[in-house]
Parts: sequence; structure tokens; C-alpha cells
Amino acid sequence: MKLFRYAAPAVVLLALSAAKASAQATQDVALEVQAINQLSFTGSPSLTISTATAGSAPTSATANASYAVTTNETNRKVTAQIDADTPSGVTLSASLAAPSGATSAGAVQLGTTAQDVVTGIGTVNASGLNVTYTLSATAAAGVVPSTSRTVTYTITAGA
Repeated sequence: MKLFRYAAPAVVLLALSAAKASAQATQDVALEVQAINQLSFTGSPSLTISTATAGSAPTSATANASYAVTTNETNRKVTAQIDADTPSGVTLSASLAAPSGATSAGAVQLGTTAQDVVTGIGTVNASGLNVTYTLSATAAAGVVPSTSRTVTYTITAGA
């Protein structure tokens, strides 16, 4: 009888211990964060040159837009290029504000070859950054009918 009195609680403790162990399980979870390099632009800039001061070149036109950037990599840069050259005597420039810690190249004349517009971009997520487009023309450009150019911005590894 004494044996049963001590054995019964031991059996109950073993049963509870076994039940507790079976109430737990483990699982391996794979984790990965891939490279993220995203740009977006907002606004519909339109540029028209329509005035000049007598004896001077036509007055340049400016328009603003904005952009956002997110990257989880370091040493990134933004380049810009247009899909076709502007007519002779006409230049289109873009100036992008730099996110914190990066450097803007200022006003960059755009062409069909990619040009650096922002360099030294580190891990950042920023929005509402200003873009200023400037259209300039010489008198020799003559009258240029309304046309458009597509500006392609690319975020890539810095030099």
C-alpha cells in the first residue's frame, strides 16, 4: 500500500511531463531580405519658352516635380537620360534634390547617355524630394513645335 501511495503521484508526474513535452514543437523559418532599389516620380512637368528680353537669349522655362527613393543597399546613384536628343539649340536639364547623406549633381543637361544626377546614396527611404526641369533655347533654335521627351531614371551601384 505504501508503495502505491508513492508510485501513483510519480506516475501522474510522468504523465504530465509527457503531455507537456508533446504540446511543444519547433519549426525552422527561412529568412531573407533581398536588395531593394526603388524610384518613383510624380507630377506632370510642362515647359514652354515664350519670352525674351530684347538683345538676350530666350528666357528659360522651369517646372517642378517630385520623387521618392528607397534602397537598402549602400553606394547607390541615380542616373538620368532622355529617349531622344533635343533639337539643335535646345537643352533640357534636370536637378534632383538629394536624400539625406547623398549628393546632388545640380542641374545636369540631359542627353541619350546616362548622366549621374544623385550620388552617394546609402540605405534610405525618402519621399517628396524636389525635381526641377529647365528648358533653355538659343534664338538659332527657331520655333520648335510641341514635343516630349521621356526621361528615364535608374538607381544603380555607384562608381
